[in-house]
Amino acid sequence: MKKLYMIIATTLIGSSLFAGGILTNTNQSVVFTRMQALDATLGIEAVYFNPAGLTLLPNNGFYLSLSNQTLGQTRTITSDYTYLNNGEYIGNVSAPFFPGVYAAYKMDKFVFSAGFNPIGGGGGGTYDDGLPSFEYGVSDLVPALASQGAQGYKMDVYFEGSSAWFGYQANISYQVNDMVSIALGARFVQAKDTYDGYLNDIELNMGGTWTPAHLIMTGIATQATGGGDGLQPLVDGGAGGLTPEQALGAGYIDQATHDAIVGGLTGLGVDPSGLTIEESQAAYYGAAAKYTGTASILQNQEAVSEATASGVTPIISVNIKPNDQFNFSFKYEHNTKLDFTYNTEKDFTTGFFPDGTPETMFPDATTYRKDLPAQIVVGATYKPMDKLLISTGYHTYLDKSADWAGEEDLLDGNSWEFALGLEYSLSEKLAASAGWLTTNSGVTEAYQSDLSHSLPSNTFGGGIEYKINEKININLAGSYTTYTVGEKNFENDLAGSGTMVPVKETYDKPIWIVAIGASINFGAVK
Repeated sequence: MKKLYMIIATTLIGSSLFAGGILTNTNQSVVFTRMQALDATLGIEAVYFNPAGLTLLPNNGFYLSLSNQTLGQTRTITSDYTYLNNGEYIGNVSAPFFPGVYAAYKMDKFVFSAGFNPIGGGGGGTYDDGLPSFEYGVSDLVPALASQGAQGYKMDVYFEGSSAWFGYQANISYQVNDMVSIALGARFVQAKDTYDGYLNDIELNMGGTWTPAHLIMTGIATQATGGGDGLQPLVDGGAGGLTPEQALGAGYIDQATHDAIVGGLTGLGVDPSGLTIEESQAAYYGAAAKYTGTASILQNQEAVSEATASGVTPIISVNIKPNDQFNFSFKYEHNTKLDFTYNTEKDFTTGFFPDGTPETMFPDATTYRKDLPAQIVVGATYKPMDKLLISTGYHTYLDKSADWAGEEDLLDGNSWEFALGLEYSLSEKLAASAGWLTTNSGVTEAYQSDLSHSLPSNTFGGGIEYKINEKININLAGSYTTYTVGEKNFENDLAGSGTMVPVKETYDKPIWIVAIGASINFGAVK
């Protein structure tokens, strides 16, 4: 029954909900939402996107940008597993607050800047009816116990996960000459993932009567214990080393007892061929322990846990502006080492170790690794005329070089993005923009699951900027992301019997975003 719980740990946790790589959010301002390409920007948002470009802010003084994005997502997962009650599962993800705060102070050739944003995660998801992976193990009980009258199952499942990986960034930028600027920076990442859920009221329809599944397992365990106890007189009488067939031939047992021993083992999923009486007794007791453990897992369970980590990301940036029409940028963010530690109040029992100690889903005080991967970013802008700005960028995330506790081995390449944006000034005060971003991840089919999947996507954004005066700009934007429907084909081991049943799952998760923000120049205006 352990597979009931194993997938839960990955739900939304440590997953990018916006533009970005598998874990990293790059959708870090309202201006990005309306343009989708800011890698070579020379505005205040360069604190995150292009720190070296801050040296080209128009004048000395203090600059500030404040923005918030609101996200909504519906995740639809389907499974064609034949024993499930329902093949479609819906999860609702929301992030009402996704802030971006940037500040910079320019002093001639130097700029000192700082920023705050959700660099990973940034939302929470609720699954009121569970997911297929929550139910495969329970649904398997129906065919496994069909000979005893099982006709159906039901369960009450709820799970909520949230993820907030906040980044606190600081940079120092320097203008080497009229063409070249450089910047050094670092980001302190503080990450927290939370888990809250339950699996209650797991019941089986046994010949028309709904019965708690743990009571059925307890009953089977009791029968298995009785089967083992019933063999003790034969062991004591010297027949322990004989097989049931040999014991029958030697007159220790009659045909009915022989059939009861063999049939009991077969009913428990044990092959009785060649087993002696002593080995049969051990098999009965082993089955009793197994079903007793399964009964405890099938009782009502609840999990309340959080995992926290922190790390530092070194950042280097270069900006090259050869003339008034072109600008080019380069940024490298180093890998961020994140060792998460569980702080668990309540936990799901997933199984038992050989010594009988419970094995749990979120073991308190244990750790696991989930790095933010290094990324390489290049960007460019081109102004063919005063009113028109064309912006583009390319990002690649070095996922395969990160440590994801072995999950990085399920990648066949690094994820990447390409962006293109246009901005046109309709008047001195009003500008309109639109952009497109395409994302491709390097995951294999083995990486995908119903709660953790990475899919190719296309994002389309648009919006406006309105200049209230020479010091204050207001931005409004929206975007919509469509994903290529993902698919995973695998085989499910039916109730651990060795019978493999083919399964096909599909994944889809469109996202919408609305955003608003303002930027303020407190310095002198030329």
